[in-house]
Amino acid sequence: MTLTNSELTFLWTPTTVVFGIAVFLSTLVFSVLIWKRSRYSAATGWVELLRLFIVATVALTLNQPEWREVYEPDDDPAIGILHDASGSMDTEDVLDPDSPATPPKSRKNAIAKLITEEAWQPLEESFRVLIQPFSTGTKNGTDIARALSEFVEQQPDLRGVVLFSDGDWNTGEPPASAATRLRMARIPVFSVPVGSESRLPDLVVTAFDAPTFGISGKPVRLPFTVTSSLPDNHTAVITIKTSETETLSREVNVPAMGRVRDTVLWTPRETGDYELLLTLPEAPGELNPKNNTITAPIAIRKEELKVLIIESFPRWEYRYLRNALERDPGVEVSCLLFHPDVEALGDGPGYLEEFPAKEVLSEFDVIVLGDVGVSPSQLSAEQVEALKSQVATQASGLVFMPGFRGNQISLLDTELEDLFPVVVDSAQPRGWGSPTPGQFELTELGARSLLTRLEDTENANTNVWSSLPGFQWYAGVVRAKAGSEVLATHSSETNRYGRIPLIATKTYGTGKILFMGTDGAWRWRKGVEDKYHYRFWGQVARWMAYQRNMASDELMRLFYSPDRPQTGDTLTLNANVMSIGGEPLQSANVVVQIVAPSGKVESVRLEPGGEEQWGLFTGNFEPSEPGEHAVTMSCAENGGSLDLTITVQGSSLEKTGQPARLDVLEEISRISRGELLETPDLTTIRELISALPAPEPIERRLRLWANPWWIGTILLLMTAFWIGRKMIGAV
Repeated sequence: MTLTNSELTFLWTPTTVVFGIAVFLSTLVFSVLIWKRSRYSAATGWVELLRLFIVATVALTLNQPEWREVYEPDDDPAIGILHDASGSMDTEDVLDPDSPATPPKSRKNAIAKLITEEAWQPLEESFRVLIQPFSTGTKNGTDIARALSEFVEQQPDLRGVVLFSDGDWNTGEPPASAATRLRMARIPVFSVPVGSESRLPDLVVTAFDAPTFGISGKPVRLPFTVTSSLPDNHTAVITIKTSETETLSREVNVPAMGRVRDTVLWTPRETGDYELLLTLPEAPGELNPKNNTITAPIAIRKEELKVLIIESFPRWEYRYLRNALERDPGVEVSCLLFHPDVEALGDGPGYLEEFPAKEVLSEFDVIVLGDVGVSPSQLSAEQVEALKSQVATQASGLVFMPGFRGNQISLLDTELEDLFPVVVDSAQPRGWGSPTPGQFELTELGARSLLTRLEDTENANTNVWSSLPGFQWYAGVVRAKAGSEVLATHSSETNRYGRIPLIATKTYGTGKILFMGTDGAWRWRKGVEDKYHYRFWGQVARWMAYQRNMASDELMRLFYSPDRPQTGDTLTLNANVMSIGGEPLQSANVVVQIVAPSGKVESVRLEPGGEEQWGLFTGNFEPSEPGEHAVTMSCAENGGSLDLTITVQGSSLEKTGQPARLDVLEEISRISRGELLETPDLTTIRELISALPAPEPIERRLRLWANPWWIGTILLLMTAFWIGRKMIGAV
């Protein structure tokens, strides 16, 4: 900055000028009379001269004197070139008007030549051109308002901004707020929109939600989602490559401008880590086939589920359930049978002689509690408490399967009452029987649930449930409890709360609960043998044991929820930690180290669950990056270490394929008094910038009348005047 002018100015008014002159003249007359009366004493003359000077200074102060300085900038004014570098700029929807047959370019590539120093070189004679990208830094959001505001703060001599963007802001203040601040600073924004306002014809594989792991020899469901912006319906055959030699396929009908969700079943034969590749063939007229593939990792393991069935009477449902699980090669079944007509417990292969001790009970993934209650010949209060702790702290599943003998009604007076997903009618402990078979009816939630999926498609599954052999007994249930999910109800029986819930689930602590309100599922074998009965109970066992089998060894188990985390979710980490002797640890130094895909390392210390939750340690982690996270859990007390990989799905705010938002850019330019340039013509932009008015000189004003030194000087002079009068004896 160069000083070009400086002067003393006054903000006077006629009133202040007249008043100041009148006061000064009056003081002058008064001072002359005093000096004359003192016979023209030199001392009195100096004091009265000081009085006149003070009055003159006060009169000047009333007219607001200011020292004004004018500076001319030494450097050329700045022009800002802001270009969007967020993830949405990867959308390929920019067509070449001179060559429509050419594949569309990405928005980022479309402006690549417009944001180079060579493109703005003609303006460098009059302006300083500053080229700067903007985004949140992680490509997980676009804050246009912040980008504009920070640019203005960093460049006080900014004369204008050229904004290259698709207008897709998704975080921070509305861009209009920043445009208002730029208008007040007289900085116009020339917006250059990039991208199409409508989606180009395209097919996109938007999701491939493969589970974290699967079991060798068991079907794995691979859900996927395809989104279309094609003007017509389209039929395609998607393929999923599971290995070098195996490829799955499925035909899907994608509606015009719509979305379709479907599932492919895969039965892996070998254990190991797989990288599944889903491919959607290119459709006629599709402009961007690059987004037609997606990958998902999955670990295939050998299944070793342990199930405990506790029953009082060997009814038909118990017998067929036991047979179904025993024939499953991935399930090890143990039974505890309190036979009411036999003094001894049930005996034979897989039968237990007594209720398992706490350390043995912790090995079971699923516990089926049949028509059993609290009595001297069945369960004790301590055993009921152990069952509750097993579900709450060890992530085991518990199946309530009451019977017509009504023994489970006694559990309502124990700690297991909180675990019931339904309110049981204590006035009807033996349930309800009918000579006419009843039928299940799936709820809306049950129609989508994998637990009740007996056929691969939703329509076929609904038809199967409506045609299953009926049941002639069901439990006395009033209603479902809050927080429970009802999957199936009685097709005809109702009460004041609606249909009677027969299949309901809930989560308790770290485990899962299922209530089966009838013992007639064994009848589903009629005409189809084990097809539906085995499938249902196999799905229940694996659903309940899913979390416990995420990662485990002899001393530790680590499981988490949700099992398909996305960036921004709060991931709850739960661990069961045992001592070297197999006892649950009450307190321990359990640390989970998480390495993100970028290499960032974060440690989470798991805290004990509490006095009633020995062996359980919990903590939270919020992933911010999509991809595979390497997790290592260690415990100093038992010397154990456990490794696993958690795949975090991207939940980015930045989405490719979305239309550009020209309305946002138009609003920014309108408020800031700039201009929206729908055609990125550099010549036009340079002409608009060159036509901007020259920067005004910077003016600085020092308000003398309000300056503390000015006021202090007047007070000092008045003090000297008073002392002078005392010295000459005038006071």
